Amino acid sequence: MSHALKQVFNKDKTFRPKRKFEPGTQRFELHKKAQASLNAGLDLKVAVQLPPGEEQNDWVAVHVVDFFNRINLIYGTISDYCTEQSCPVMSGGPKYEYRWQDEHKYRKPTALSAPQYMNLLMDWIEVQINNEDIFPTNVGTPFPKNFLPVVKKILSRLFRVFVHVYIHHFDRITQMGSEAHVNTCYKHFYYFVKEFNLIDTKELEPLVSVWVGFSG
Repeated sequence: MSHALKQVFNKDKTFRPKRKFEPGTQRFELHKKAQASLNAGLDLKVAVQLPPGEEQNDWVAVHVVDFFNRINLIYGTISDYCTEQSCPVMSGGPKYEYRWQDEHKYRKPTALSAPQYMNLLMDWIEVQINNEDIFPTNVGTPFPKNFLPVVKKILSRLFRVFVHVYIHHFDRITQMGSEAHVNTCYKHFYYFVKEFNLIDTKELEPLVSVWVGFSG
């Protein structure tokens, strides 16, 4: 990342503290392997593929945490501009509105402002990825049967952050000169969820025009 981008995406603007991998663990080694592929400038379609001899759930778990950290960072850069007044509804333009639902306070899908939604979302994801019963970190501990369903829900909700940022705040990203970084993050995310079939194609529709722009 260039010096200018490092200044834009500085740690003070992270929306939530980064989740880190413990050095010496298998997950940490996989994280390093994934980063090395990206830093080597590999085609992102190739970089997301499961390395030979590795377990798919471990590879997916590492990427979920990485995407959580990166998307946190992206949202952190525009969070001062995403307010109750500017974004009273969590949406991606007039066609797409995202309602929040959880097992506690919001048992029915509830319309919220974008900042309210983002706060609840990041809190909820942190709970999931810190839960050893869902994201086990000890070698040999099996992943639970609900691991992939939880991962799919996390990634589909993180995708909504991209939708909101691209459609409502991309002018701010452009002003900061960081659109190339955000575009690369989105491409990486897109190729990953497609490679492992983690988000339904229909859910990806709000950013089809963005993707066509990449590919065109």
